[in-house]
Amino acid sequence: MSPSPSPKTSRRQLPAKRVPEKDAVPMNATAAKLLVAAGDLMIERNSTDISLSDIAEKSGVNSALVKYHFGNKDGLLLALLARDAGAEMANLAFVLDQPISPTEKLKRHIAGIINAYYRFPYLNRLIHLLLHQGSEKTAREVNRFFVTPLFEFQRRLLAEGIAAGEFRKVDPALFYTSLVGACDHLFYGRQMSARFGANGITDAVRRQYIAHMTNLILGGMLTDKADLPGRIIESPAVRA
Repeated sequence: MSPSPSPKTSRRQLPAKRVPEKDAVPMNATAAKLLVAAGDLMIERNSTDISLSDIAEKSGVNSALVKYHFGNKDGLLLALLARDAGAEMANLAFVLDQPISPTEKLKRHIAGIINAYYRFPYLNRLIHLLLHQGSEKTAREVNRFFVTPLFEFQRRLLAEGIAAGEFRKVDPALFYTSLVGACDHLFYGRQMSARFGANGITDAVRRQYIAHMTNLILGGMLTDKADLPGRIIESPAVRA
């Protein structure tokens, strides 16, 4: 994800992905504190229902500074989404341009999406909150820098795989719904997490889920030309 201050212990850790240096955007330390507090509260409460006073108390920053740095709560939440999704969005063009097969690109994309949800399990709820309960301007921004680029990347990747003879014809809207929806359900709540034992969604579960979703999605999409082994062994993207 995009560069941010050192996360607190509630933030799940993954090794950093290689993203072009130009995508790193410095942020004011006070603004960064507010974003870290908002994200940590959403993880701790398993909810996007947090107030400015909650964020101020958690961060130790006066709530009046939210307006100074972000304009309002919508602005803060929009900045949080931009921070959390930033590197994954930057990686889309990076992956598409790599001299590797469409199948390998898709495997890396599946791993990248699941890794993003593992780090920030509130991600999809935050997107829905901003799209459906935020202002029209906020909804347009979310569509501009997140929904549209992600959908367009997947559309282009599917078309590339079909042209190469590696993928069967797949509707981009259905693919988007399938992958994003599958990630959202796993990381949505404690009830689902409890089904994986006392430790919930661990790093081992993350790796298993990447392998599972890769097998599930590619198993239904690949043609014989893709020449993928029947069982997908964890690739570097899975272990990342």
